[in-house]
Amino acid sequence: MSKPLEGIKIIDFTHVQAGPACTQLLAWFGADVIKVERPGSGDVTRTQLRDIPDADALYFTMLNSNKRSLTLDTKTQEGKEVLEKLVRESDVLVENFAPGALDRMGFTWERLNELNPKLIVASVKGFSDGHHYEDLKVYENVAQCAGGAASTTGFWDGPPTVSAAALGDSNTGMHLAIGILTALIGRGQTGRGQKVAVSMQDSVINLCRVKLRDQQRLDRVGYLEEYPQYPHGEFSDVVPRGGNAGGGGQPGWVLKCKGWENDPNAYIYFTIQGHAWEPICRALGKPEWISDPNYATAQARQPHIFDIFKTIEEWLADKTKYEAVDILRKFDIPCAPVLSMKEIADDPSLRASGTIVEVPHKERGSYLTVGSPIKFSGLKPEITGSPLLGEHTEEILAELGYSKDQIGKLHSAKAI
Repeated sequence: MSKPLEGIKIIDFTHVQAGPACTQLLAWFGADVIKVERPGSGDVTRTQLRDIPDADALYFTMLNSNKRSLTLDTKTQEGKEVLEKLVRESDVLVENFAPGALDRMGFTWERLNELNPKLIVASVKGFSDGHHYEDLKVYENVAQCAGGAASTTGFWDGPPTVSAAALGDSNTGMHLAIGILTALIGRGQTGRGQKVAVSMQDSVINLCRVKLRDQQRLDRVGYLEEYPQYPHGEFSDVVPRGGNAGGGGQPGWVLKCKGWENDPNAYIYFTIQGHAWEPICRALGKPEWISDPNYATAQARQPHIFDIFKTIEEWLADKTKYEAVDILRKFDIPCAPVLSMKEIADDPSLRASGTIVEVPHKERGSYLTVGSPIKFSGLKPEITGSPLLGEHTEEILAELGYSKDQIGKLHSAKAI
């Protein structure tokens, strides 16, 4: 089966997570992603958090599936010449260097545009150009704090809390992939490439839009009725941390199930939506709550919400999280078990859907990684193992027209 991005060649100058997450997604869908790495060391994540000595770490393998690896020292004149040839034949260059790094290499936007007017240059940044922090180095948790996520996450009596989800890194990569695909479509209309940039701060803010909504509501009325602080608590002039409350106006909470004393994940998330109130009452054996004026409406329930959750926990006490969800889903009640990463790794449904896949690796053997979260009716992306450092160097150079003798000279010049 042909893949939609077949024929698109991407120079992947990215490292760590945000950029590699972007280029991996495009590689899954058929793009020829050439990961350009420093000879001898490569992407720093090849050695970070290793679980097998002298083998690529999972940090690297899980972000670089379906790519080819080219080692290239662009500080040498020979390396620069190779890169120039590659630029002429490529569609996209993706980078997440520090500001000005490409310019210092001699590959300014003007030079790249001169070499290939159709080239799209896509960049991951910490902050947008012109931002007063644009020179600040940014990592995952820095982005979560700068993007407003941390200030609104956690419990009201505790400090700001970062999420385990990669809101700064992988989320930025997904945004950049959308930008690249948009630029490719635009190039089809204009015949020219362009620069595309996504900042980590902006990407986090985009996912926190409901909190920006809440800030404006708070500014206007002085309270937020769906937060646990309402109606008995106090609000300041900023959106508070809401614990496990739902962000969309439907009261929800993480509730204990059977075995919680010994299992830190023996919980479910339970959401009380207006249309589900009657089924909730019937599932809990509380039909009298349906017409009780203290419970019949969302406004009436809010002052008693934690008493309601306490009653639900009492109902859950003799049920595992799986047993509870199996009962509640028959009543069309929004809920889910709190799944550990071990449970996710072993989930047969996720294996069957291709969300979790097992792939071979030349050094590690088989390992688990994520598959495409995007499902198509006419495409099932094949996930392959990540490349060894420089595994495809000679193959790529041959495609660029280099002879064996010329490749040997590049080796001698320590350019590859």
